[in-house]
Amino acid sequence: MTLAVNSPIQQKPLSVDEFLARYGDNNRYELIDGEVFDLEPTGPHEEVAAFITAKLCVQIDQASLPWFVLQRGLLRPAGTGMTAFRPDVAVVDRDELNQEPLWADQSILTLGSSLKFVAEVVSSNWQNDYARQVEDYAVLGIPEYWIADYAGLGGTRHIGKPKRPTLSICTLVNGEYNIQPLRGNQPVISSTFPGLALTAEQVLNTGR
Repeated sequence: MTLAVNSPIQQKPLSVDEFLARYGDNNRYELIDGEVFDLEPTGPHEEVAAFITAKLCVQIDQASLPWFVLQRGLLRPAGTGMTAFRPDVAVVDRDELNQEPLWADQSILTLGSSLKFVAEVVSSNWQNDYARQVEDYAVLGIPEYWIADYAGLGGTRHIGKPKRPTLSICTLVNGEYNIQPLRGNQPVISSTFPGLALTAEQVLNTGR
C-alpha cells in the first residue's frame, strides 16, 4: 500500500521565518522543531481529508455557523520559533480572525482560539500525529482533534494489537485530550458537531 510520506528533508534546523522564506508558498511542507517535513499526501490520504471536510461543511452550513474549513493552512503557534503545522483539516472561527496578526497578509494562524476543530490523516511518520500534535493542539486549546488512521499505522499503545484502522476522537477536558479510539461501525460522537451521523468505518474506508 502506498502511503503519504512525512519525513524530514534537511539536516540544519530552520526557524519559522527561514521556513516561510523557503517553503511558505508550497503547502506540501510543514516545520516541526526546526525540521522540514515533506507531507507528500497520496490519493487515499486526500480522500479521507476531503470526506471529513465535506461532512463538516454540511454541518457548518446547516447550523449557520461563522466557521469555515481551511485545508493545508499554516498554524504557527505563538511563542514557538521552530514549528509551523499544516493540519489536514482545520475549522476556523471567522469571528476570531481579527485577533490574528498574520492572517490578513499571510493566511497564517497563530492562536488556538481561532480553531474549533483539527483533523490529521495519519501518514508514515505517525508519531507526530499521535504524540507531538496531541500535546501541542491541547496546549493551544483546540476543543476537538481527530486522528484518522485509515491504514492502521499507529503504535500499538495508541490503536491496540493487532493493529487496525482507527479513528481517534480527542476531546479537550481541563486542558488535556480525552482520547476515544473508534473502529468499525462504532458511532462518531463529536462535541463540536453533534449533528454528525457517521461511523468510524465510513471515515476510514474512504481511503481504502
